[in-house]
Amino acid sequence: MLDASFHQGAGLHSFTPQSELRVLAVASHGQAESGMEALWQLCASLQRLGYPVVVLDGTADETEASPGLHHLLSQAPWQEGASLDLGAIASSLAVIPAAQGLPELARIAQATDTAPLQALLPYFRAYGLLVLHAPASVLGPLLTHTATTPLVMMPPGAAGVLTSYQTLKQIALHAGLPCTVAAVLQGNSAPERTKAAGALRTLQQCADRHLGGHMRTTTLSAHNGQDMQRLALQLLENAGTIGGTMSAMPTHNLTGLPSHGVRSH
Repeated sequence: MLDASFHQGAGLHSFTPQSELRVLAVASHGQAESGMEALWQLCASLQRLGYPVVVLDGTADETEASPGLHHLLSQAPWQEGASLDLGAIASSLAVIPAAQGLPELARIAQATDTAPLQALLPYFRAYGLLVLHAPASVLGPLLTHTATTPLVMMPPGAAGVLTSYQTLKQIALHAGLPCTVAAVLQGNSAPERTKAAGALRTLQQCADRHLGGHMRTTTLSAHNGQDMQRLALQLLENAGTIGGTMSAMPTHNLTGLPSHGVRSH
């Protein structure tokens, strides 16, 4: 497990010129242990590719003992004190509790008619990559002004197909974005890969029939570094950005929705 530690000079970095910050979104699901393990491996692969990574973890609550995004948003970003002390030992991977802060961003954006993620740039511009990890119901409203491709890690079995479909539907409903669905295998046997391929086909058929669009799929082994790096490269290729002049997502991604109001691209 990688311990969390926030960049101690985040307040000072707010005085530097604004630059674009890449954004990835990873949907969480009920099987937290397997999903989080894959998330850490993915972040480690991204770091090996040279990207300083910060994770806003929408599954972890902010508290006085474990401050997070909620506390950070209450401080002006230009103040030197706008930083968090999440541990005495610095880590190359910062993991920030954000269960309260991420919904706050959506509410602020709705009230001010601004892009939801824009407010994060002054706090996190020192990093190369921002990873949002949260339930689809939280991610969807935050991704309306970025063209990132969210990642859905499909749990095993029939329940995993249903959970993944619900995630695809929520993100399509709110943001109209396609997703990458990854079947993460604990082993690498032929029967396990065949079963995962069948589950992905079923999910693809459901998405085509009910969401009016396509999704990207991949199968990888949780213990294969090359598989994780391949997925990291795919996500980087389709990452969104937060910039000083962040604009709305192109309208062609939001129009032409089917009558039931959801589409995956």
